[in-house]
Amino acid sequence: MSADANLAARPVELTDAAAARISKILAREPGKTALRVSVEGGGCSGFSYQFDLADGRNEDDTAIEKNGATVLIDEISLVYMGGSVIDFVDDLIGQSFQIRNPNAIASCGCGTSFSI
Repeated sequence: MSADANLAARPVELTDAAAARISKILAREPGKTALRVSVEGGGCSGFSYQFDLADGRNEDDTAIEKNGATVLIDEISLVYMGGSVIDFVDDLIGQSFQIRNPNAIASCGCGTSFSI
């Protein structure tokens, strides 16, 4: 098994706070059924996370479900996100989804950009 396959094999987790926020967002968006998280090239550290609302699953999606909320991650993005925890944080700085990614060796202050 390659190193990339080992990373992808580790499950991605969703916190209770993230699941609650996703459910709240989807309740206001008719026809949308999940939050899609993907990894895109670019960003100040090399890769960045993209968050979109989805109205269905693609063939290569992995679904993470918790407390009625669903997150979809495509096969390629999962290689970079294996073992990550998706959280929702509401603090003095503001509200945002944050990903704690054990594969990232560096990240930037915005919290949405990382390098491997």
